[in-house]
Amino acid sequence: MAPNRKLLYKADVNRMYDDRYQASQAEKKERLFIRPSRQRKMKNAKWFAVGMGIDLPFCIILLILLTIGTIMMFSASYAFAYYTQGDSYYYLIRQLIFIAIGIVVMGAASFFNYNKLHKVAPLVLVFAYVCLLIVLVLPAGEGGVKRWIPLGMFNIQPSEIAKLAIILFFAHWASKYYDKMRLAKFSVLPGVVIFGSIAMLLFLEPHYSGIVIIGMLTVLMLYIGGMKTKYLLIGGIILIGVVLMLAVTGGLSYAMSRMDGWGQALEYTSEEMWQTTWQTRNSLYAIGSGGLWGLGLGQSRQKYLYLPEPQNDFIFAIVVEELGLIGATIILLIFALLIWRGITLSLRAKDKFGKLLGIGLTSQIGIQVVLNILVITDWLPNTGISLPFFSYGGSSLIMLLGQMGIVLSISRTANIERQ
Repeated sequence: MAPNRKLLYKADVNRMYDDRYQASQAEKKERLFIRPSRQRKMKNAKWFAVGMGIDLPFCIILLILLTIGTIMMFSASYAFAYYTQGDSYYYLIRQLIFIAIGIVVMGAASFFNYNKLHKVAPLVLVFAYVCLLIVLVLPAGEGGVKRWIPLGMFNIQPSEIAKLAIILFFAHWASKYYDKMRLAKFSVLPGVVIFGSIAMLLFLEPHYSGIVIIGMLTVLMLYIGGMKTKYLLIGGIILIGVVLMLAVTGGLSYAMSRMDGWGQALEYTSEEMWQTTWQTRNSLYAIGSGGLWGLGLGQSRQKYLYLPEPQNDFIFAIVVEELGLIGATIILLIFALLIWRGITLSLRAKDKFGKLLGIGLTSQIGIQVVLNILVITDWLPNTGISLPFFSYGGSSLIMLLGQMGIVLSISRTANIERQ
């Protein structure tokens, strides 16, 4: 009897589907049970591989700086903390709390889609203006200045918010009008209006170091955004004229008082000037006594109430005293690595906004490091510029870590090989 062709065809089809099912099940079993290590690698890659996760080298460099900075902040502060607060660990405990908050903020920012900041950039700028106005109506702090908004455990410094707002807004503006940034009305005009208004509010606090940093960030963002070089020269001439006019009319009385003794810290001209240059002079003593290799970790002499508030703006002088020129140079090289890596990631971003935003946020670190070193070595007047990740302070540290989180967010889409 001849076989039924329809039945044979049906059997072949069923066998084919059965073979495919068995193969799919075998593949699934292999994926689920036989090769778990590969699955873990794939999962980890989503965290750290560029294009899928945060940039591991940038993250490691940042954590190294933060660790060294915390150790040095404690070493510089414990004597002053014991004398003023009765607890050697006072500043360390608070700084660790700030770091914990900052790391949480950084982690959240690294998972946040930075492109959404494109739309809210003007709102962040408005918020910065509101904070700068609020601080002016609050009671003056030590020295008659108005720079902080009290918020429980720590104070908010509106100038830190203004730094982020300037970078964010001009990254938004320049990426939106990139083809028109060579025109003065799209580059110079918004720069003058926004920086001029913020500088005026900071002038009323007064906070001149904030004006300098925000001014440098404004110029940087406009220049990398496409502004012509000739406008920089014209702006520099106008700025010098404004400063001279304010100096003649007495509008810079507070700034001029901070410049008293600049470059004369080691010269005795009068008893009053000797007291004025006390902090800078002891900073130079600390740097000089550190020598090549330093006195050793924790062995600083100047932190024992000679250098006022050594945990703040002049902390790097204690770093040089304890770790020497070699240790200080290594720390500066780590800062340079962080800035180089951040700019590299930013240049590989897939959109103009990401490029400008990442370069601005990373450059802020470099600007503050350079200015801080110039101040503690008396190359610039003592204007109160903190050292990122080293100086004690809540709002500054949390803001910086949050901004580094944005850079890590940019690294998720950066077009760069995993290292």
